[in-house]
Amino acid sequence: MRTGAATMNERTETEDRLAQVTVTIAGKTYRMACADGEESHLEGLADLLDGKIAQMREAFGEIGDMRLQVMAALTIADELAEARASVAKLREEVDALKTLVADSDARIHDNEERHARAIVAASERVERLARSLAAPIGAAASPDDD
Repeated sequence: MRTGAATMNERTETEDRLAQVTVTIAGKTYRMACADGEESHLEGLADLLDGKIAQMREAFGEIGDMRLQVMAALTIADELAEARASVAKLREEVDALKTLVADSDARIHDNEERHARAIVAASERVERLARSLAAPIGAAASPDDD
């Protein structure tokens, strides 16, 4: 069974491993914890949200902080949903292109094999013709041998 002190110490150790960032959103300051090295990312996210709230305030006026924050969050969520849909569409296109490339590679391989067989057959025919031309006139192969 854990004691309250052990739980408190565990929480302190976890908090010690997290970086602390102070951000300002809609004029209010918040102290946030994040993974070490993620401070600038969190600050950028806060700036994004603060900027959206400012856009909403400019477009709709003073309609209440909570309403502005909800509208900004919904706008960002909508942008995220659109981005996810675009990514999904692009992934489908990439998959289709990969299939097209694989099919093309298979056709190229088949064509190379067909051309190689045709070259071998032509080479054999040229060799037969060369032998027949080099043979004495009476021993020449008839044209039906081709």
